[in-house]
Amino acid sequence: MVARPLHSTEGQPESLGKMFSVQLSLGEQTWESEGSSIKKAQQAVANKALTESTLPKPVQKPPKSNVNNNPGSITPTVELNGLAMKRGEPAIYRPLDPKPFPNYRANYNFRGMYNQRYHCPVPKIFYVQLTVGNNEFFGEGKTRQAARHNAAMKALQALQNEPIPERSPQNGESGKDMDDDKDANKSEISLVFEIALKRNMPVSFEVVKESGPPHMKSFVTRVSVGEFSAEGEGNSKKLSKKRAATTVLQELKKLPPLPVVEKPKLFFKKRPKTIVKAGPEYGQGMNPISRLAQIQQAKKEKEPDYVLLSERGMPRRREFVMQVKVGNEVATGTGPNKKIAKKNAAEAMLLQLGYKASTNLQDQLEKVRGCKGPLQGELQTTAQ
Repeated sequence: MVARPLHSTEGQPESLGKMFSVQLSLGEQTWESEGSSIKKAQQAVANKALTESTLPKPVQKPPKSNVNNNPGSITPTVELNGLAMKRGEPAIYRPLDPKPFPNYRANYNFRGMYNQRYHCPVPKIFYVQLTVGNNEFFGEGKTRQAARHNAAMKALQALQNEPIPERSPQNGESGKDMDDDKDANKSEISLVFEIALKRNMPVSFEVVKESGPPHMKSFVTRVSVGEFSAEGEGNSKKLSKKRAATTVLQELKKLPPLPVVEKPKLFFKKRPKTIVKAGPEYGQGMNPISRLAQIQQAKKEKEPDYVLLSERGMPRRREFVMQVKVGNEVATGTGPNKKIAKKNAAEAMLLQLGYKASTNLQDQLEKVRGCKGPLQGELQTTAQ
């Protein structure tokens, strides 16, 4: 492909600027095209050659199949981590040493330097061992990451269709079924602390080992309960702590049961029920409103209903009339304010129901009557 500038001719104005001409040759065919730049001229002549060329066109290559066919471009290791967490089994990768290659040069009588100079280098292959629970898988690849992906793909194909394993019940006697049901909702760590508290044994958890890359850590936690100790491994500190507690819990459950100590029974004196008497003399000296309410509660009847009937008199000498209704009985009371009128109405209702008048109110009435004549808030009773 040859490009050269094409100067403006007589038919072209000078304002159009410089034009370029590109010539393309494929076999015996030749094409030529022009453009305002070399790139545009090349594109034009290439398009012309594609449409007019008689040479056989190359077969379009299919797209490269990605090794990872997981949806959402999730790598096999990430997908396996999710599956392993659902199964409650950690996925642990361990690099393996590559297999030694045989020395083919020993079978030939070539010179060492000549063989070293022209010997084709053997590509290095990485090997990885993958452990998921009780299952082991091996992967290989040109890189360590490719080997991990290969092992994870094998594990996914083997474990994806298998059911999630259920936890085997703890060994115990048939008489402990009730205790097992109670402990079913408790974590292994809580059970360890409960047993240690009952037996007065110290408990300590310690992370003794941490390994693996940052995105896939592996932790080993050791638990010590008195004379017992155990270790647990997992891809998180919480999981390793839980596995260690599960292991030591099996040892703690083998201990003999504690002696049963009977707790002393606590005797509480029953308080006597306060019986509200509804006799005629009950509540003398109390507020008539409270007295009437308690009498109705003792009878288990409806509470008194108070209604303001009227308000009369001059602004500074007001007089209020209050009505109280208890069952079919109705009584009224008057007073210089609503509170006294309500109190007088309650007292009138008590007298109407056959109870004795309140001592304080009776003394007050006698004192006021002796000094000023009739009281302003007299008691009035009516019956329906």
